[in-house]
Amino acid sequence: MANIYESYKNEIPAPILDEAEKECKERKLSEDVVKKILNRIKEEYEGAKISPGEGIGVVTAESFGEPGTQMILNIFHFAGVAEMNVTLGLPRLIELFDARQVPSTPRIEVFLKSKYSKDMNKVKKTASFIKEIRLEEVAAEFVVNIASNQVEVRLDKKKMTDLEFDPDKVHKTLLKNSKNISATLNRDILIIKPKGKTTKLSDIYKVKEKVKHLLIGGVSGIKHVMPVKEDNEFVILTAGSNFKDILQMEEVDEKRTVTNNVLEIREVLGIEAARQAIINETRKVIEDQGLTIDIRHLMLLADVMTTSGKVKGVTRGGITGEKESVLARATFETPIKHIIDASLTGERDYLNSVIENVLVNQPIPVGTGLPGLMAKMKK
Repeated sequence: MANIYESYKNEIPAPILDEAEKECKERKLSEDVVKKILNRIKEEYEGAKISPGEGIGVVTAESFGEPGTQMILNIFHFAGVAEMNVTLGLPRLIELFDARQVPSTPRIEVFLKSKYSKDMNKVKKTASFIKEIRLEEVAAEFVVNIASNQVEVRLDKKKMTDLEFDPDKVHKTLLKNSKNISATLNRDILIIKPKGKTTKLSDIYKVKEKVKHLLIGGVSGIKHVMPVKEDNEFVILTAGSNFKDILQMEEVDEKRTVTNNVLEIREVLGIEAARQAIINETRKVIEDQGLTIDIRHLMLLADVMTTSGKVKGVTRGGITGEKESVLARATFETPIKHIIDASLTGERDYLNSVIENVLVNQPIPVGTGLPGLMAKMKK
């Protein structure tokens, strides 16, 4: 029986074939029936393929454009704290297709390894290790001592106990994370001075503002954490994203943890993962709005955005600006600039695509305009 499935390996996509095999085994079907089913699947698959010469770019654009008009324009999913909001709807779609450096609401879904994910106390402890802690969060007050040219930071015992810190730990972390200051500890007071001789009051104030925001614990960039229960385990949602550092944590299950920052995924996991992230994120936005778009359109767009090995947006600085045709570039944005640049450099347009042929009133190389006709003459 296994040989039957093997023989269809190159004719039916692997996920569909695996699903068919699973269903056939569950129903204990005979070899002849399995053959009939696989032939029917093959027929359906061949019928679902796009015809040669089909204008798939236009169809994909149309498939996004029409449901996009029905999307809610400005939606935030409220999740308890203002900082934990998630951008959805059309703004999120625009953000994805523009390949923005940082999303407006970056977040990570942190999945934990099984030995940590069931116990709420372990989850809370892990969450406290993830959230970034700045010096101002464990300080009661910052005082500028003008007479001694120094900043005195009085530490708050209660806050430190809650966050499992002690003055020595704060002092050591401070020395490790800051270069241009010297710090000494006098009981619960940190005395901070700028290195080198300075008597300017403005410099002392700069030091005060700088040390306020020094990282003394947690993962940089993670502003808030929120443990939530999904199915039978706890997942930590974060506001802010630092994918690389979170994946290196002992408690984190790196195979399931995911961020909504596509460019960060490209940096850490590579271009194939970024492509898949674009598909997943786009699909999530569309399905949240109760709409459906064929997965192949999403795949085509993700392929176009990632085919160069970098994530490029559908913008004049991204894939549109890199089109071979001058006229195609000019129809998108800043037409005069493109035409003048092309004139100065003597660029040629070979009219290979749709837009430029529409402009010059020629048949477009799509559908029936694609093949040329040749006549076979008798001798």
